[in-house]
Amino acid sequence: MKKIIVGMGTCGLSAGAQPVYDKLEELAEKHPEACVLDITGCIGMCFREPLVEIQDDTGRTIYGDVSETSAEEIFNEHILGGIKVDNDNVIYGVNKDGSTYGSEVSFLDLQERIVLRNCGIINPESIDDYEEIGGGYKGLKKALTAMTPDEIIQTMKSSGLRGRGGAGFPTGLKWSFAAANKGDTKYVVCNADEGDPGAFMDRSVLEGDPHAVLEGMIICGKAIGASFGYIYCRAEYPLAIERLEKAITAAKAKGYVGENIFNSGFTFNLKVKQGAGAFVCGEETALFASIEGERGMPRIRPPFPAEKGLWQKPTNNNNVETFANVPWIIANGAEAYSSIGTEKSPGTKVFALAGKVAKGGLAEVPMGTTIEQLVFNIGGGIKDNGEFKAVQMGGPSGGCIPADQKTTPVDFESIPATGAIMGSGGMVVMDQGTCMVGIARFFLDFTQSESCGKCTFCRIGTLRMLEILDRITRGEGIPSDIEKLQKLSIQIKEASLCGLGQTAPNPVQTTIRYYLNEYKAHIEDKKCPAGECEALVDFVIIPEKCVGCTLCARNCPVDAIEGKVKEIHIIDQEKCVKCGKCITSCNFSAVVKR
Repeated sequence: MKKIIVGMGTCGLSAGAQPVYDKLEELAEKHPEACVLDITGCIGMCFREPLVEIQDDTGRTIYGDVSETSAEEIFNEHILGGIKVDNDNVIYGVNKDGSTYGSEVSFLDLQERIVLRNCGIINPESIDDYEEIGGGYKGLKKALTAMTPDEIIQTMKSSGLRGRGGAGFPTGLKWSFAAANKGDTKYVVCNADEGDPGAFMDRSVLEGDPHAVLEGMIICGKAIGASFGYIYCRAEYPLAIERLEKAITAAKAKGYVGENIFNSGFTFNLKVKQGAGAFVCGEETALFASIEGERGMPRIRPPFPAEKGLWQKPTNNNNVETFANVPWIIANGAEAYSSIGTEKSPGTKVFALAGKVAKGGLAEVPMGTTIEQLVFNIGGGIKDNGEFKAVQMGGPSGGCIPADQKTTPVDFESIPATGAIMGSGGMVVMDQGTCMVGIARFFLDFTQSESCGKCTFCRIGTLRMLEILDRITRGEGIPSDIEKLQKLSIQIKEASLCGLGQTAPNPVQTTIRYYLNEYKAHIEDKKCPAGECEALVDFVIIPEKCVGCTLCARNCPVDAIEGKVKEIHIIDQEKCVKCGKCITSCNFSAVVKR
């Protein structure tokens, strides 16, 4: 019997997967002998959602950009007729012999998936799928019945896994600190408070493979001697929370969560704690305060969480991606993991490709893969054949890496050398139409508004920097502003208590470092080279392209455009309010920003 699987992650649902599923359900009910209908999470090809996969005796076929109409066509031809629909909607397929085909083969085939191994493959709401297809809970059984806590920790150390939340601290070493501290109660915390603009890795893992995260947390609990775990997930991720709750309930029913797991004498329970969306709660001590019911504000360290964390008890905190690696490492061995990636940054890393990249979505690649390979080989290059300008890595705490450094390997050593940071994996791609001063302002505006206010330099210093950037983008900057920005950046970094303040100036520092000419153009020439800062841009009509159709003049809300029919038109700069209606209405690309 054929199987139909609909991608029902947040990206799929946002693109219209629910009506597609409903249509297929309606058709399947009329032909119950022909197929079964199921769901899955995000496979990573967000740019082609909604996705529908057909599994039959020939293999797997994934259709992209599926609508209700095309869903019916796929059902009639592929399910009932046994013939694959031959059009551009076939984006990926796997034959029985393992060979692949489809228009988006390079996107998936160039990846190496460990964290995303089950995403888009299994039904995330089925623990049976996780066990039977994903090999689920085998790592947990091995850890609880065949390994001591020291052996688990040593395996993690030997694997070389480093924290995927951004800091890159060795996971096994971190676990050993929590294990060494004695206490009647210990906690395992999963940081799922993914707050970086452009980042959606953790959300997709929680929606597509929640049991992998639970399994990793339970294994950690055994290693450090903890009996309780919290998953701190932002409330803006309702689908992730729903599937986590279902996963915990199913795991309890199977005996993987609760008392005496695998008759090993080990007990571990889990709870989901919803966060209110404060970016600062991504910092672990602020996160602990939030779980405790307090305002999310960082604490002074030491003592570190391994000694006094949640409720002043020894606590280990890792992010979603880190925990999702753990079951695979335990089941397959440390050597299998450490053989991937680089010597100092083993394993794989999941990246969220966003911005001006042609193929936005999730990609998991070995550490050491270059930015160029990610953006061009997997991401398909720049939208609309644009020119690659930079990538922002590390979110608001990260920095911009220019195009001339696109061969930089993505690992914990190479990226910091550029002035950016690895971060949790957000990669925002920019083209030549992106103003780097505006980008710095955007991210600083975010961190300034998300500052908890505890540190004076973070609270006030970022505000002063933002005010300067505001002036520059309005054309009111002065030459000394650049020096002020650099001085404030150093002071904020050195005087802030937590990672938010310590890294907030990074976007400004890296854009000044690599795009000083753009700052000078804004300040000295009162021009925005990218044409994004409205106060510094003029809308003009190119005489050679204007045919005098009058569309621009008719659509101008302030009558700022003059010209007769079939004659060249002119924009009165004093009247122009820079609304952009002239650009969108022109069919000949005659109106440009300068």
